[in-house]
Amino acid sequence: MTPALKGFVYKPSPRPGAALGEGWGKEPALPLTPTPPAGGMVTSGLAIYDTMQYILNPICTWCVGQAASMGSLLLAAGTPGMRHSLPNSRIMIHQPSGGARGQATDIAIQAEEIMKLKKQLYGIYAKHTKQSLQVIESAMERDRYMSPMEAQEFGILDKVLVHPPQDEESRGSQAPDAGAAALPTPRC
Repeated sequence: MTPALKGFVYKPSPRPGAALGEGWGKEPALPLTPTPPAGGMVTSGLAIYDTMQYILNPICTWCVGQAASMGSLLLAAGTPGMRHSLPNSRIMIHQPSGGARGQATDIAIQAEEIMKLKKQLYGIYAKHTKQSLQVIESAMERDRYMSPMEAQEFGILDKVLVHPPQDEESRGSQAPDAGAAALPTPRC
């Protein structure tokens, strides 16, 4: 795995093709746990984000430990109502950062590119958190760490999970068809 993807846990659906929207229809197909110590490369994270947006099935996201930088964006990009965190996790948002080397012209090109990415990321956060661009810009000017409750209020996640569901129906277990073995279906 590339450094940007290390720490992201992808649990595919038990049925081939279901992770890309084929199959069971409304069942969550792609539990994604953004827990890297740092967010990684923006373009690698945007590749995951684009895939999440392409998938027809609901996407359940979890923060276990920490969702920082691109990890927090992917947490926010889950299906509304299915974006979760454990109670002692931390969520961090900030503007993109990077470095530039080389000729002055190349440095200017890289600076222009990071400013474009910054604007793009702000738009994505605004879309998924329902915050205004002005609020996003202000919040992301520097590293901003949040508790799960603060991230919930900000719109990055929907639920802080303290206890697992107690009833069988909420936990869920169903087979894709009568001929298949029963496999647990992800429930959010």
